[in-house]
Amino acid sequence: MAKKTLKAFQPGRGYTKKVWDEVGDSPEWTAEDFAKAKPFAEVFPDLAASIRRGRGPNKAPTKRLVSLRLSREVIEKYKAGGDGWQSRIDADLRRINKIK
Repeated sequence: MAKKTLKAFQPGRGYTKKVWDEVGDSPEWTAEDFAKAKPFAEVFPDLAASIRRGRGPNKAPTKRLVSLRLSREVIEKYKAGGDGWQSRIDADLRRINKIK
């Protein structure tokens, strides 16, 4: 493998110059290194468990999962508006049905 050229240290990016220099001196991993590697969850079980937990259940769920068939054009129109397209459909249906 060709060694990557490192960019210069930039302060204020979440690491110190000392850490930058130490990482820059790290050798590339060989196939043998990868073969010896252990899974993240095995090395850091507590941290892995905390990541898996996520947000947890809603105390008072306000929405319900349903299956709904919509035309391709409707879905494309809402998705074209970016993230939150399902919430916009919900808001439009609430408005049309006069639900607060």
